[in-house]
Amino acid sequence: MAATVSATIESGFGPAAPGKGARIADCGIRILLALAFVAAGVAKLAGAPPMVAIFDQIGIGQWFRLLTGMLEIAGGLLVLVPRSSAWGALLLLCVMAAAVFTHLVVIGGNPVPALVLLVLSAAVLWLRRRQPLAAIGR
Repeated sequence: MAATVSATIESGFGPAAPGKGARIADCGIRILLALAFVAAGVAKLAGAPPMVAIFDQIGIGQWFRLLTGMLEIAGGLLVLVPRSSAWGALLLLCVMAAAVFTHLVVIGGNPVPALVLLVLSAAVLWLRRRQPLAAIGR
């Protein structure tokens, strides 16, 4: 039984290097995420009227807009650097999970853009899954 579990884990997280297609997809998705999140973060920090209105509707306060903008910029920059891209993707995945929840429960509106960014963040995290696993000693 333990050998089967070990083999299953090994096949999913094994040492095999990703193929060329996976590397190209990884790079393209990371660039797309960085552009989207840095732009959104800058808009939040700059106080763009639509961003201020959305965060007024959320009702927590404008400090939350600033925090969200900083997290988006940090995640967008981290996801660009290969050594930190998994951590950036994890941060962005958490931000987008909160955004999807907020759309569905608090403000309404279309959660699809947030869902797309969540899925893209999850894809980068999956493609770069060795980084966090190595950090925890697996």
